[in-house]
Amino acid sequence: MLKLAAILMGLPAALALSSTCCQALQDAGLAHVLYPNSTEYSSRTESYWSVSARLSPYCIVQPTCTSEVVKVVNTLVKDESCSSTKFAVRSGGHTVWPGSNNIDDGLTVDLGLMKDVTLDTKASVASISPGARWMNVYGTLEPHGWTVPGGRAGSVGVAGFLTGGGNSFYTARKGFACDNVKNFEVVTASGDVVNANADENPDLWQALKGGSAANFGIVTRFDMFAFQTGNLWGGTATYNKSETAAQIAAYVKWTDNINNYRDGSSIIFWSYLPAMSDIVILGAYEDTEGNEAPAGFDDFMAIPRISDTLRIASHKELTDELEQANGYRDIWFTMTIANNAEIFAKIVELHEAFVNEWKTLTSDNDFITQCMFQSIPTVFSVHSVERGGNVMGLDSEDRNAIMVLLDIAVKTAEEEAIARPLLRSYGEQMEAFAVSKDGLVSWKFLNYADSYQDPLASYGSANVEKIRAAAKKFDPEGVFQTKAPGGFKISKV
Repeated sequence: MLKLAAILMGLPAALALSSTCCQALQDAGLAHVLYPNSTEYSSRTESYWSVSARLSPYCIVQPTCTSEVVKVVNTLVKDESCSSTKFAVRSGGHTVWPGSNNIDDGLTVDLGLMKDVTLDTKASVASISPGARWMNVYGTLEPHGWTVPGGRAGSVGVAGFLTGGGNSFYTARKGFACDNVKNFEVVTASGDVVNANADENPDLWQALKGGSAANFGIVTRFDMFAFQTGNLWGGTATYNKSETAAQIAAYVKWTDNINNYRDGSSIIFWSYLPAMSDIVILGAYEDTEGNEAPAGFDDFMAIPRISDTLRIASHKELTDELEQANGYRDIWFTMTIANNAEIFAKIVELHEAFVNEWKTLTSDNDFITQCMFQSIPTVFSVHSVERGGNVMGLDSEDRNAIMVLLDIAVKTAEEEAIARPLLRSYGEQMEAFAVSKDGLVSWKFLNYADSYQDPLASYGSANVEKIRAAAKKFDPEGVFQTKAPGGFKISKV
């Protein structure tokens, strides 16, 4: 009857069904159901960092607490009017590719109203709701002299960052950010609220550390190990691209020295900036103990720089500085290489070739690229194992490595359609060169992967099976594999 009514009204049947599902959410007592053409709906859509992710769901539902997430899940899974409705789950909205955290033909569960941050100093635990961003977390904890190992850009959301792995300023000391989650509170597809930690559901606890919540349920609270801290030293230094050889030499040496100097963090990237109309080199440096320009940074400090913002500052201030421009359509590609100067140099060369080719394809100078390098030494995964293990599989890698992110930010949908295959082509050229030098590391960082990449498979067969087993156990009907198409699905590995 509903399909017939939709036809008679001149409406697509799928739209009528989804609209009915939206009404069912309201009927369940959920006050925040947002519809197109409302100010609130537009505001939430525009709050996605990448324009590519700004889709048009039939409605957006915003639960305010765990019990309301249970109502949402129960309605989506058990209410007959939602039987054919697909849904997306969004926390911070920082993942760049369309469909990762939003949906066109369905509805979006937006956790943005769940952003509480509380600190238990006796237990050294910060409890963080999934809609919080790292700027909220640091802003709450720092007045008390505490922090957690979290995102290095304040606008990044907590939930996707932590369940995708999470690389922080503190990884050399404490492992990946996900390794610092003591407990996950999760609403499963059955509407149950479960805790996952070292003692209770340890299989889910481990699987959520890098396996993405998109495979198991909706995480409604992260209990993280917190610690007392003071100010850090750090900031950003800008260099002329003529310093490429010196930067590569310094970074390869840095990567091999991290085991000896674990308080430092260094990210180096070659970036085309429209304000410069050229590629420059940017170095983001931090010492987490607040030591000013310590010896570990000597090689970087010796390279002549155009400018810098290096100073003593808070954790939050340094992450506020590392924000990237929004309002662009962002396209990413990630890979990991052995700590090899020749491969490093070839990737930088291919990035410049990519920029030059892109300039011939567009008349718009307003685009940004990054070719970013981050050390992934073996000590990172040593800490992961010490803290109960994750499913990322880096503990099987016996070489110090470097993670690469190649990206471009463009303004229009037409440019995005051209840039996507071009960037992928250059990324695959980079991988091919690394293979030719026996320097391609199979691991891919989920937080940086684009839709066509397969980070879960890169974790290795044993970890794939751990994720698959946990997904089957906590979502036996495969609700999150079929009704929630966003994210990287273990069923597609």
